[in-house]
This record gives sequence, structure tokens and C-alpha cells, in this order.
Amino acid sequence: MAASWYSRHEPALLLLAAAVCLIFSGIQPYDRTTWWMEIFPVLLGAPVLIATYRKFPLTPLLYRLLLLHALILMLGGHYTYARVPLGIWFQELFSLSRNHYDRLGHLAQGFIPAILAREILLRASPLKPGKWLFFLVTAVCLAVSACYEFIEWWAALLGGESAEAFLGTQGDIWDTQWDMFLALLGALAAQLTLGGVHDRALKRLPAPSTE
Repeated sequence: MAASWYSRHEPALLLLAAAVCLIFSGIQPYDRTTWWMEIFPVLLGAPVLIATYRKFPLTPLLYRLLLLHALILMLGGHYTYARVPLGIWFQELFSLSRNHYDRLGHLAQGFIPAILAREILLRASPLKPGKWLFFLVTAVCLAVSACYEFIEWWAALLGGESAEAFLGTQGDIWDTQWDMFLALLGALAAQLTLGGVHDRALKRLPAPSTE
């Protein structure tokens, strides 16, 4: 009974968790402008998910992944990516030259959108699981990553030095290439590791409401 109740209300509970975490992330962030820029995808995506929930509910797997992605963005927005404590701990532990938390962010930028793109393509197009789906999902993720790099470029042009925290390059001249490469790896990894799990989740998905 408890499991059934949770499964029915899980999307709302995940949304509530995201809202609470968003509020906490906005309490005295390191840089308010950077915080707004980092959490903007959350502010954009959440209303879309709410508006489409009744007619196009997503799988529980995807909702959980979207929450995870939101948390990564909120944490990076609160501290800025170069100052996230988890990345600093990892940097000191392995004597690295930079905070690699932003690498995690860009890996997630490929991993989570891959499942989102996969779900939309499988449900809203004639595509079936196979080579073409794998290729197109990967291409979509690379396109999303490229668009994000455009946004960072435009932010740098408009903000100058004040956009440095948002860019998070930390002096790496190959940061853009690393970002897109990690998004590619994330997209490939998501499909290879979660493709079967996602297919089973799609089969359990109830028919959307027509009201």
C-alpha cells in the first residue's frame, strides 16, 4: 500500500524536493548572477514538466534523473563550479590541478538528456530501439552541449570577466572541447547502461490522460 501510494505521488514528491533544494541553493550563493545562470534550466524545465504531466507523463526513471541533474546544477550555482566542496575534496585527494566538478556537470549534460531524448523519440516518433535511435539520441545530446557552449560564449561576450564563474574554465584552454567530449561520453554511457532499464520502464508507463 505504501509503495503504491509513493508510486502515484512520486513526481510531485520529486518536484517538492527540487523546490526545497532550489530555495536552499539560493540562500547566499557565492555569486547571485552565476546562480541565476546555472539554475535557469531548472526554472525553464520545471514548468514544462508540470504543464505536460497529465497528457505526457514521463517514466519514473527519467523524473529521478532530471532531479539529479537539477541538484548538480543547483550545487554548482550555489558555490560556482570551481568552488564546489566535493570537487575541491576530490582535487586535493588526487592532487589535481583543478576542481573537476564541472566535468561531472557536463557528463550529466549528456547522460540525463540522452534518456530524455530517447523517451521522447520512442514515444512520439516511429523510431524503435536500435542503431538509428542510438545515433540520433547521441546527436541530440551533442547538439544540446554545443548550444550550451554558445550560451557560455555569449555570456562571456556580454559579461566579460564577471562571467568567468559561469564559464568555469579555470584556465583550461581546452575546456569547451572537454565539455562536449564528456557530454558525448555521458550520452553513450546512458544508452549503454540504462537502455534496457528504460525500455522496461516505458512498458510499465500508464496511458496518458486524454482529459
